[in-house]
Amino acid sequence: MKTEDLTSSEMVGKDIKKVLQRHRLSGNCHMITFQLEFQILEIQTKENLSSVITDLNIIMEPTEHSELSEFVSRAEERRDLLMFFQSLHFFVEWYEYRKHTFKYFKEKYPDTVHLSEGPCSQSMEVRSTSRPGFGLVIVWRIRIDEEGKVSPKLDLLTKVPQRALELDKNRVIETAPLSFRTLLGVLGIEAALECLIKMLCTENN
Repeated sequence: MKTEDLTSSEMVGKDIKKVLQRHRLSGNCHMITFQLEFQILEIQTKENLSSVITDLNIIMEPTEHSELSEFVSRAEERRDLLMFFQSLHFFVEWYEYRKHTFKYFKEKYPDTVHLSEGPCSQSMEVRSTSRPGFGLVIVWRIRIDEEGKVSPKLDLLTKVPQRALELDKNRVIETAPLSFRTLLGVLGIEAALECLIKMLCTENN
């Protein structure tokens, strides 16, 4: 930390003290490393002491998480350190939960579950062991909204032969993504994923 006294002679006469603090700190939250540079302007009068962040620069190592780069830009623009730390904490919590969940299902159903990038994948493919060409892809993103609130966003994609689509008169395949959202709301993430996997497993057909 470095400090600079900005108090003018006119301010001294009015018992006002103005100090600019320059801070630099680095740290990490699990797999994410960051460095912060920010300035705090303190103004002290007889009655009170006020402080405000006047500049914020966040430096992060290259990451595959596009959500984080957008979020960092918003935090810098708002000069909101509290939002940065809180949102980063909850983002990492969801990231670790997704990683643990995908790893669990891969180990439990090794022939059915496929992770293109290992447990760190953002998507999990579930392939039918009895009907080649049939599969489901669960895309699990971690979203950070304008206010810094972190939440999971799961979508279902279907991978089926064209002939199956033509025979699907009840539009089960077409409405599967919407049905999956309903399932998530009723069962929760882990139970909903297990339900889909069992549906495509040979031993549960």
